[in-house]
Amino acid sequence: MLMRFELFIAARYLRARRRQAVVGLITAISVIGVAAGVAALIVALAITNGMRRDLQDRLVGSTAHVELLRVAGDGIRDWRPLMQRLQTVPHVQAISPGLYGQVLISRGARSGGALIKGIVPADELKIGDLLQSVHKGSIKELSPCAQPSDQASWQCADPPLPPFEVQGSIPPIVIGGDLATTLGAQVGDSILVTSPQGELTPLGLVPKYQRFRVVGIFESGFYQYDSAYAFMRLSDAQKLFIEPDLISVMSFRIDDLYKAQEVGKALEQAAGPGFQATNWMEQNRELFRAMKLEQVVTFIVLALIVVVAALNILIALTMMVMEKTRDIAVMMSFGVTAEQVRRIFLLQGLLISAIGTTLGLIIGYIASILGSHYHFIHLDASVYSIDTLPFAPRIVDALIVGGVSLGMALLATLYPSSSAASVLPAEALRYE
Repeated sequence: MLMRFELFIAARYLRARRRQAVVGLITAISVIGVAAGVAALIVALAITNGMRRDLQDRLVGSTAHVELLRVAGDGIRDWRPLMQRLQTVPHVQAISPGLYGQVLISRGARSGGALIKGIVPADELKIGDLLQSVHKGSIKELSPCAQPSDQASWQCADPPLPPFEVQGSIPPIVIGGDLATTLGAQVGDSILVTSPQGELTPLGLVPKYQRFRVVGIFESGFYQYDSAYAFMRLSDAQKLFIEPDLISVMSFRIDDLYKAQEVGKALEQAAGPGFQATNWMEQNRELFRAMKLEQVVTFIVLALIVVVAALNILIALTMMVMEKTRDIAVMMSFGVTAEQVRRIFLLQGLLISAIGTTLGLIIGYIASILGSHYHFIHLDASVYSIDTLPFAPRIVDALIVGGVSLGMALLATLYPSSSAASVLPAEALRYE
């Protein structure tokens, strides 16, 4: 009942007409300042959360959860029986063999460096989403067999294909969209792939080169992959790099991506000595750490807007106490205690902050939802690795920002509420 009285007086003071217009103006500015600060915080946190989510989804979707490679030596030989053994490791859903190699790709006068991955398409489709983002052409020509069987689909690569010149046609390749732009290549064009792992001749080491036909162009939206990745059949990559029946990595997809480290250790033990597993978290640890630090710094910087608004609340309440000194003295003469007067002005400051915080949350979430739906802010993919600015508003951010806003308002009301509680009725009414 007592709190109802104090809340009624606090709300009445906010609605009452001012003898000094500047007090009402500062109060309105305080509400606007809190709303602007809260909205800016919500939007900024939604952007950082969206960046983190989008990068994580694209990284995890484009790469394997866990990769296994041999620490010493030139690659993994006798990989088929090893893959059959590793398929029984808990949490493993799919395995794909791969052979990586750096090459130079050229078409006419244009050229660019690329990372080639020799794959078995039926297995690679189970590991990552890069081949699923082909928007021009098709990956069907990469498959040495029509459909994966109930057995391990990498068996479709057996036996190895004959040498390039005996095949009767140019072997296929799938490249990234930005790499295709660099080369000026379209589906059906012929490109020259040059490998530094050449053949030894009487004249020395001669780079190996071979023409490939572009059968597909993928667009993942992730510049790192679209500008430098290309896929070819595993058997074609083995011939290009002169590595007969050898792979450099085994890629794994697991049922819980946050168990990648645990599954990696199990794979190392199952594979035996000489093997090392890496996972998506280890490969991108520095990136996510930098984004977390950026989120914290952004929150601190934009929270200063709320601090400025809290200072406006302090000024507004201080001036209101000076304006309402006579009213305070009258109330205390009728038995209102100093503690009740203190709570009246504490509640008044919290009301200002609550109104501003509510408006800010509404504006911030509306802006974030519109941004996530329409993608109206575009980015340079070569700089930011993604082509649109993502938004990912979270309820927990509203709780954090709302708590910070109300907490700062509470601190701002301590001085004016204490000043109001220390008013002496006799002194205030002496000259009235």
